[in-house]
Formats: sequence, structure tokens, C-alpha cells
Amino acid sequence: MTLSLSRTTAATCTPARKARVPSLFTFLTVWKERRELAALSETRLKDIGISSHAAAIEAARPAWDLPTRCR
Repeated sequence: MTLSLSRTTAATCTPARKARVPSLFTFLTVWKERRELAALSETRLKDIGISSHAAAIEAARPAWDLPTRCR
């Protein structure tokens, strides 16, 4: 599909539904969950099946980098 700047083409290329804008509550929840993940001990991470390396990567992500389930 090619995009152009004409009004007729632009009107037909818009998505059928608009993307939902995440709320401030969503950002704060994700930020809190990542802080808690970073604070878990090695044994707790092992219990839930996450390596310490994967937990560190996830915890280092910024709050606005939301998981797919929150978008």
C-alpha cells in the first residue's frame, strides 16, 4: 500500500479503530512492578521461572516502554 498526501487517500488509510492511550495509572503500575521485580532475590526469581539476567533487563526498561498487554 502506498501513502500519499491527498485527502481522499488519507481518509481511506486511517485505522478502523484508534489506539487506546495508556493512563497515568498504567504507567505507575508498570513502574512499580518493575521496581518490585528488580528487588526479588535469586531464589524468588527461580521460583517464578525468570533468570536474574532477564529480570534485570525487564527492570531496566523505562515506564513508558509498556508490555503488549498494557497497550
